[in-house]
Amino acid sequence: MDELDKKIIRCLSENARMTVKDIARRVCLTSPAVSERIRRMEKSGDIAGYTVLLGRQDGPGAIEALISVSVEPKDRDIFLRMVQQQPRVTQCFHVTGSHSFLVKTHCEGIAALESLITAFQQLGHTSSQIILSTPVDRRTPLEYEEATS
Repeated sequence: MDELDKKIIRCLSENARMTVKDIARRVCLTSPAVSERIRRMEKSGDIAGYTVLLGRQDGPGAIEALISVSVEPKDRDIFLRMVQQQPRVTQCFHVTGSHSFLVKTHCEGIAALESLITAFQQLGHTSSQIILSTPVDRRTPLEYEEATS
């Protein structure tokens, strides 16, 4: 992956619907050259897909939280099915340390969060943190660039 590929990825991360023509203009290449590079990066797995990040339409009591859950190995599949089927779960990480999983949630209120925590407690111990704000939200290719440099 060279600098032009990284520039193309930056363009796509800003707007995955940016036209090839607009990307070509920004990176000083022809449209066919950009198309070929994008196709090559998709084929190699450097570009794994395109997605939409939804803006939150939060109600007045909406709350985000991180829930750490300790799950016994015998219960992991049950737990994973539970979080996959739970629409309030936005992300689930399998982690090292004193807990097995870290679950990020978005709930419509404290009662919904309590219900979710109670459900998780059926399978293990929990520890929860409410997210007050997000001073850094770096879901851009900067992470990718640093990892490949």
